[in-house]
Amino acid sequence: MPTSAHSVLFHEIGGPDVLVVEETELPDPGPGEVLVRVAAVALNRAEALLRSGGYFYQPTLPAARNGYEAAGTVEAVGEGVTAFAPGDPVLTAANFPLDTHGVYGDRVLMPEHTLVPRPEGVDEVTAAAAWLTYTTAYGALVERARMAPGDHVLITGGSSGVGTAAIQVARRAGAVPVVTTRTEAKRKGLLDLGAEHVIVTDDEDVVTETRRLTGGKGAGIVLDAIGGPGFAALGGAAAEDGYLICYGWLDGQPTVLPMQWPLTVHGYSNFVLTGTAEGRRRAAHYLGSGLADGTLRPVVGEVLDGLERIRDAHRLMESNAHTGKIVVRI
Repeated sequence: MPTSAHSVLFHEIGGPDVLVVEETELPDPGPGEVLVRVAAVALNRAEALLRSGGYFYQPTLPAARNGYEAAGTVEAVGEGVTAFAPGDPVLTAANFPLDTHGVYGDRVLMPEHTLVPRPEGVDEVTAAAAWLTYTTAYGALVERARMAPGDHVLITGGSSGVGTAAIQVARRAGAVPVVTTRTEAKRKGLLDLGAEHVIVTDDEDVVTETRRLTGGKGAGIVLDAIGGPGFAALGGAAAEDGYLICYGWLDGQPTVLPMQWPLTVHGYSNFVLTGTAEGRRRAAHYLGSGLADGTLRPVVGEVLDGLERIRDAHRLMESNAHTGKIVVRI
């Protein structure tokens, strides 16, 4: 029998007000599918970009979905599903098209490979806020850049979800996180979180400060959330033969490559990690062990209650007034 659900959809490109909660019907899980009762969803910049038409692909309208991260419980499984059973706590793995499998809703029907077990003993708000930020930071810094103890890691957009996670991932590896933020207001919070140094870009030059803080060598790894024309300048902050990794495009303009060499430049997509069963296994183990030993502590900037608050959550995300993740509890 079909299952009633409340889903967040949008029928046109635009601001937060295009998001609407509608009653929908979900069919029984088919082969390889899992029905999940959602307890909480966490927001990502990609979702605002999709909604506004600025993502790397355009949403399929009308009735596009949205949302990468959810924590919930399995309600039913389809034929052939072996990894999960009703009652299992799960997370979504953010390895699916947003507009067709987006998880903003109280129930979602997902392919089996888009789910991972929720770490034991972790509540739904913390769990919803953890997967994409930490796996992105882990995949880019550990698996791609081979971060090692003592490495200086320059992290732009330090107060973002991935930025706060990257500080902790760097600290866990014994590396030295140097982060940027636009205003002085967020400096203390980032230092308290574990940043070794904070560069306030409204008042300080990123390249000059990074060179000064590293004794003129530059950062061995630069993890950039912004992209755009400013990406080229970050080459001057990188050490010789360092890694310059762009995982986001908050600037919204074409990304310009630096001309400093030797330098390894990567455009990082987390699908490289979460798109394979082995990658998801490694990422889940890393996340679970870090949450268990306390070295990974998701920063939740705001929790809003009720699916109808999704528009308010998007407005808050676009205000840049928060630090860490915004979570909507359902």
